[in-house]
Amino acid sequence: MGMRETGSAATSLPGVAVGKRRLRRPSGQPPPLPHPANWHQLVWFSAVVATLGVIVGTTISIQDGAPLGVDVGILRWAEGLRTTTSVDVAKVFNALATTGALLLVRWIAIIVLALFRRFRHLVVALVTWAIADLVFLWIKVDVNAPNTLTPPIPVIQGPPKYFFPGEAIVGVSVTLFTILYAMAPARVRVRASAAVIALLALVAASRILLASSYPSALLFGVLMGWVVVELVFSWLVPHESFPVSYARGGNAAHLDLAGARGEAVKTAMREQLAIEVTEVKAFGDEGSGGSTPLLMTTDDGTRIFGKILATSHARSDRWYRVMRTILYGQLEDETPFGSVRRLIGYEDYALRLLDDDGVRVAKSYGIVELTPNREYLLPTEFFEGSQTLGHAEVNEEIIDQAMALMRTLWDQGLAHRDIKPANLLVVDGRLQLIDVSGLEVRPSAWRQAVDLANMMLVMALRTDSQRVYDAALRYFSPDEVGEAFACAVGLAIPTELQRHLKEDPRDLIAEFKALAPDYPKVSIQRWSAQRIALTAAAAVGVIVVISSSVAVIRSGIG
Repeated sequence: MGMRETGSAATSLPGVAVGKRRLRRPSGQPPPLPHPANWHQLVWFSAVVATLGVIVGTTISIQDGAPLGVDVGILRWAEGLRTTTSVDVAKVFNALATTGALLLVRWIAIIVLALFRRFRHLVVALVTWAIADLVFLWIKVDVNAPNTLTPPIPVIQGPPKYFFPGEAIVGVSVTLFTILYAMAPARVRVRASAAVIALLALVAASRILLASSYPSALLFGVLMGWVVVELVFSWLVPHESFPVSYARGGNAAHLDLAGARGEAVKTAMREQLAIEVTEVKAFGDEGSGGSTPLLMTTDDGTRIFGKILATSHARSDRWYRVMRTILYGQLEDETPFGSVRRLIGYEDYALRLLDDDGVRVAKSYGIVELTPNREYLLPTEFFEGSQTLGHAEVNEEIIDQAMALMRTLWDQGLAHRDIKPANLLVVDGRLQLIDVSGLEVRPSAWRQAVDLANMMLVMALRTDSQRVYDAALRYFSPDEVGEAFACAVGLAIPTELQRHLKEDPRDLIAEFKALAPDYPKVSIQRWSAQRIALTAAAAVGVIVVISSSVAVIRSGIG
């Protein structure tokens, strides 16, 4: 393997072995964390299922809707198993496949996901149901009733409709698998999957006994529902990137650091930065929802902080910016990053830019590649004995440093965009800024004003509004402070900071507004062609979801 010694500014950082050679991965050699192989298997399996469906559907169409002989034979065999008790039990399970039951279950799932703030999974669930409904409407084939039974269909009220695939079982399958993927944590996923499969088997058996659907339509309907759910969820919210965790409120997007990923971090750090890492563990989960923070320990005992950014995080950033544009318009740069590599490259750049401008930030060791174009690690200095603003003692000196920091950012034409307790450290009595991934160069005046208001609120949580206001006046004019609190409304205040403000018995925002001069309210509703287009697209998407569901319901599930 070809090797050559390289120099780096990072060699001045703790834990770096000066002069140690770094390895270059030859072309064709797998990266530290290879792409998961199951995606290709899923695509091939989906293709096989789709091919079988096309074959069966085409056969039925060629036969002018005549059912397959094997289906009629199975229904005739099931007819001989009917008893009063078995029919009554079958009707109970068959009720799960009715329109009312499916709508009830879906609405319960929507409410539960909303209550636990799993909005990403909620949106994907709605998309999944819409896709499944549209696919069914597109591929369904009318099948003739099994009139060879004697007497014909004696346990069904009214003439049922027959389709391939069976629409009722498609609805049940896609609903149950969606609930499984969106709401079941990893530790119960196997047992929950077995329960879903067992329930689907009971519903299918009941419909066979009642002669309300053909066996081939049931089997393909179950497979179709699972394939649609698996494809959509694996693409948009893969479990390894968006784990279901009610312990954390269910809204974190932290990657699992155990197993292959933890070993990949060690390998990548050794090969790409010549740093021997002996331990990798999660760190600071409670303050980070847009990345996976971790703490690494080297062979000489040095501890290094790091954060992993994956494609899922870049996708989250993209959707966040789109939603902000729809809700508020473009008060700042809402252009999303095209790839995770650009996203992590920008954070590395932001750290170096702030350091050049005299802002106290952690120094970067450089970017580490775990999976090309999919997953990267950014290791930075770790400050031993540091505390976040949520736990540190805040005195006059810290407040003054906070206001001086905001003045520096204003003067350098920068905005942090996420000022909150978890992103501010106190290190040896000095205030330190962290998590600069959202740094904005040449931001709008509104964004800079919001940053000032958020910093003042963070400081006031640990002290009082009067002390913070007096400190702010040493760096800002009264009108600038008034402007800041005229801008700080709604989503302009980070979620973590909002939570702390609600828990505090004081109304700090009102206190600051009373101290500062009156300032006209700053509207954050800005309309533009882009906002109108995005809003219209979102509205069309909602209409498509509702229309497809209504169309399926009207087609006669039951």
